[in-house]
Amino acid sequence: MHHQASAIVVGSGMAGLSTALSLAQSQDVILLAKTQLMETNTRYAQGGISAVLSANDSFKKHKNDTLSAGAGLCDPIAVEKLVAKGPEAIATLEDWGVLFDANEGARLLTREGGHSERRVAKVQDQTGLAIQEAMVALAKSHPRIQIFENHMAVDLITESRLKRRRYVESQRNVDRVLGLYALNVPERRVDVFSAPATVLATGGAGKAYLYTSNPDIASGDGIAMAYRAGAEIANMEFMQFHPTCLYHAQAKSFLISEALRGEGGILTNSSGERFMLAVDERAELAPRDIVARAIDEQLKTRGEDCVFLDISHKPADFIEAHFPTILERCLSFGFDIRKEPIPVVPAAHYICGGIKVGLDARSSLSGLWSVGEASCTGVHGANRLASNSLLECAVFGASAASDIVEFLKDDSNTALEDSIPEWSVGSAEPMQEGVIIKEAWDFVRHTMTNHVGIVRSNKRLNRARRRIQLIRSEVHEDYWDNLLEGDLVELRNLATVAMLIIESAIYRRESRGLHYNVDYPELEDAVGRRYTIVHRGANGPVVHSGPELG
Repeated sequence: MHHQASAIVVGSGMAGLSTALSLAQSQDVILLAKTQLMETNTRYAQGGISAVLSANDSFKKHKNDTLSAGAGLCDPIAVEKLVAKGPEAIATLEDWGVLFDANEGARLLTREGGHSERRVAKVQDQTGLAIQEAMVALAKSHPRIQIFENHMAVDLITESRLKRRRYVESQRNVDRVLGLYALNVPERRVDVFSAPATVLATGGAGKAYLYTSNPDIASGDGIAMAYRAGAEIANMEFMQFHPTCLYHAQAKSFLISEALRGEGGILTNSSGERFMLAVDERAELAPRDIVARAIDEQLKTRGEDCVFLDISHKPADFIEAHFPTILERCLSFGFDIRKEPIPVVPAAHYICGGIKVGLDARSSLSGLWSVGEASCTGVHGANRLASNSLLECAVFGASAASDIVEFLKDDSNTALEDSIPEWSVGSAEPMQEGVIIKEAWDFVRHTMTNHVGIVRSNKRLNRARRRIQLIRSEVHEDYWDNLLEGDLVELRNLATVAMLIIESAIYRRESRGLHYNVDYPELEDAVGRRYTIVHRGANGPVVHSGPELG
């Protein structure tokens, strides 16, 4: 089956929805959701969205906080754009129906780790859910947005791919994306989606690790697809581990918002010692990489399973008003945060690298853009400042839409191939041994958690490389021998993303931000202030440095 539009947006989180809603003002848009529209990383974002919204704050302060957290690897121009567009982004969200917390008409702003001022706008502790609900309602009612739920993107369709099949000569200097193949999950059929412009807003890759704050959908699909198509991928070594996820056997992926520390929550070990005071002058409000490493050290040196986050010294009515969702969820597991501390552990949370894009969100391939966590705009550097992620989705979603509208004005960009071939199953047969897929899943996640986690070493990284190379070869064989199913598509992508993280981590011979290698504990400013770039070569990944940042 073949579907066509002016633009395809893959992903229904804030990045995809903001891009689609902006594009739909003038273009027909296809929006693909991997499962249901509401099942995204955005809906689980508790803390909020940062922007300069008070008289005490300034663009300069927000910029400096972002650059400081980013450990010398942020693109200053991209950061300037992010912070300057912040108030406008908040105003747009309010126009779209998001009601941020306020008192007598004034926004209630909170402060999170790494921020020098209160600048985080929130909706209690369900900011992402409020944003998701408002934007989904708009998308569902928009006449120019065609929604396909339960459609899992498989691979990008490029001119070079068609050239190999049909010997079509291309006159372009770079390869061109013409759309993608997507698995219609309920009908187990792969369909063609073609458009002059394709936007990958597929989110992150937390599922590569055993412990993650991300939902099950976060398997790095867009990043893996873009890599296979030949796009440049940047800074994949920088996986942010959120310091505080609820530690409980049944508490799958439940994040304890950084806003709780912003409102006075303290971290202690099992002896009740407040260990962050000796680590950083900002204590619990230090950037996430510092807090996560401090917790990791406590766990390893003391041989314990978790540390504790305590907000119980605050009045009960304050906790009930500010953190109702966290309170309710913790109560369901037997913890009353009004009276006792919360057991927490670090978990994979946010990938600061991704598909390398410019200020207009355009990738290195013609016809391909990327927005949100799947992209690398340069605003996060080596460590993302808390609550800058939702802001990035809004700012660069609007930029992508504007750039695509200009791109579509050129007739040479809108001409598509007349006959993109349908998906061919070849000699593939239905999967008979699903246990192999589960085994491979476990293998990837344990390898990444044990060898490519918060603290790394050359020995562990090289061991992880050998293990992931083995699993990728096995997955490649399974992919071509079996009819496509969702688990197999995700496993293929996750194994690819794991490889990208490992190769990037091996290449960076220093410790910076989220990447800490005990064999290279120091910063190397002569070479370190450059992106790590990976692209697909004839014999595997090719890794090199980008230009030095200004």
